[in-house]
Amino acid sequence: MIVVTHEMGFAREVANRVIFMDKGEIIEEGTPQEIFENPSQSRTQSSLSVVAE
Repeated sequence: MIVVTHEMGFAREVANRVIFMDKGEIIEEGTPQEIFENPSQSRTQSSLSVVAE
């Protein structure tokens, strides 16, 4: 199943894989743990830091 969401908490809890997109392009993909705990792309880091505030 594919689910599209802007709710990061929901994605973190229910997803097996997360794909982070920016302007229609995939910029990072991995497990929720990889993406939320150690994002490798600066755009992902920036977006997640805004959500965490």
